[in-house]
Amino acid sequence: MNSKFWLGKRVFLTGHTGFKGSWLSLWLQSLGAHVTGYALKPLTNPSLFKVASVARGMISLEGDIRDLAHFRESMQTTQPEVVIHMAAQPLVRQSYQDPVETYSTNVMGTVNLFEAVRVTPSIKAVVNVTTDKCYENREWVWGYRENDPMGGYDPYSSSKGCAELVTAAYRSSFFNSQDYARHGVAVASARAGNVIGGGDRSKDRIIPDIVKSVETGNKLYIRNPYSIRPWQHVLESVYGYLLLGAKLKSDINFGTAWNFGPNQKDALTVHNIVQLAKAKWGDLDVVYESDKNDLHEAKTLKLDISKTLLELNWQPRWDSSKAIEQTFDWYEKSKEQDPQELVFQQIEDYLNS
Repeated sequence: MNSKFWLGKRVFLTGHTGFKGSWLSLWLQSLGAHVTGYALKPLTNPSLFKVASVARGMISLEGDIRDLAHFRESMQTTQPEVVIHMAAQPLVRQSYQDPVETYSTNVMGTVNLFEAVRVTPSIKAVVNVTTDKCYENREWVWGYRENDPMGGYDPYSSSKGCAELVTAAYRSSFFNSQDYARHGVAVASARAGNVIGGGDRSKDRIIPDIVKSVETGNKLYIRNPYSIRPWQHVLESVYGYLLLGAKLKSDINFGTAWNFGPNQKDALTVHNIVQLAKAKWGDLDVVYESDKNDLHEAKTLKLDISKTLLELNWQPRWDSSKAIEQTFDWYEKSKEQDPQELVFQQIEDYLNS
């Protein structure tokens, strides 16, 4: 990535108060971008957004992407050149509890995004961040490619499949590459695997659950110990979004879907991660409760990243062991060091690896 590309660029980032959004906000700030964030208040306490003082180096707007009028006005006022859309209801189990919120946020929120883009002529590139779970998961042992069918068993996965269909429809209808000279907008979607990293405090995620167990001494409840996920450090996907955004600004041909995931050998089970946590922090009081889980969650999910490797020239820098080591180190060091400085330090380590 040409880091100079982002110097002085006006970037509109939705979901900046979330875990992944906070990492991306800080990286953009370090590159000299003029960042405007649009999101609800942080959903966790503590939150990386607060403890790392993310708002200090950007314009932080509070708003709901389902409020089209306010969303559109905010985007038009700031006149961004690049938009990265990350705002979402991101939790599978939460989607069972409140499917209406999940669909309205993830589907209509995406519709509102593109409606706002349509009336903001300064925008030249849009990266819509979805998820690896957007695919119709058949529990295959091989990874899904970008042209595989969209789907989703649970409301969250389904809503992200819908968001991908919305993205494709708007790209074809309003931002078609054959009419690029008129509209000047390139649209891509980014499908990342299960990200881990320092500062995540979300519910029902393995790393935050482990950290909470270590901090409190309470039991660690594991639902599906042998579920396989494409775990990767948050910096892997965030770097991919930055690379993709820069490419889009100059080449409409990058306006397609892209997978960002680990190498196949780095797809670990939940049990593998628990064992690595034990190696770091000693014995944990683990309770396996697979039989108590009455909500469907996919057992196997992998991504094929061949297209991204060959055409975008992106590749994972940290294997799963390194990603987990860096994650656990961040939580350990954040007890005494400035969390924001830890983020910048890990970005530097990542780029030098």
